[in-house]
Amino acid sequence: MTIEELRIRIDELDRQLVELLSERARAAQMIGYLKAATSLPVYEPNREKIIYANVRAANKGPLPDIELTHIYERIIDVMRALQKNELASQRNAQQQQGHAAGDAAPETGKKS
Repeated sequence: MTIEELRIRIDELDRQLVELLSERARAAQMIGYLKAATSLPVYEPNREKIIYANVRAANKGPLPDIELTHIYERIIDVMRALQKNELASQRNAQQQQGHAAGDAAPETGKKS
């Protein structure tokens, strides 16, 4: 293959990676909602250890396990931040709904 053909292949693989990362992010968001509903923490170190072990077990190279683990550490950091942001947005929306409901309540004891 030529350099240009290999670059075209890399571009194709990058598009596939983006789609897979987006799919993973959507799953992480859903987990974040479930964690919020069940009061579980966003950070779960034991789950992360399992992910790293799964990634290393699936690794057939040429990336060394440690480099693949570094990549996944970053992916997990980003997914955890996404969960935290989603949970914060959810809390803000709930607070705004609570304030809006309070604003809509009729006032008593005031004369017009």
